Amino acid sequence: MAIRQSHAIRVLDPSRETFGSIIGSDLEISGRIVATKSLRIDGTIIGDVVTKQGADVCVALGKTGLVQGNISAGRVLVAGRVEGNVRATERVELHSGADVHGDIIYAQIGIEQGARLSGLLSKITEQDLLLDDHSDG
Repeated sequence: MAIRQSHAIRVLDPSRETFGSIIGSDLEISGRIVATKSLRIDGTIIGDVVTKQGADVCVALGKTGLVQGNISAGRVLVAGRVEGNVRATERVELHSGADVHGDIIYAQIGIEQGARLSGLLSKITEQDLLLDDHSDG
């Protein structure tokens, strides 16, 4: 008797982002990072990763990436581990293998099978985005 293997349908399209900086898997950085261009993290960050308010910036966490802190950006793509909260004013993507231990605040979200979340999901409202724009000093 032949057994048919099921092929998982990929829910999220591959990212078409380009990254201004890459933190390699052999690096560990302690401290707050402020990204002004899109950033890919394959190493370890102990501290928050944030972007300038209103900047069109993506933070991508590769399969070997670990962030022990909060991530805040326009777009956040996660395939690794986050021990903190994630906030994206545009979109959050949790790819297969993602492991998030914290809350996620998002405008849009995509979650692949195999991603794990221990926290709350909260959708950003238009009013929240307007308050953010006015609170930037």
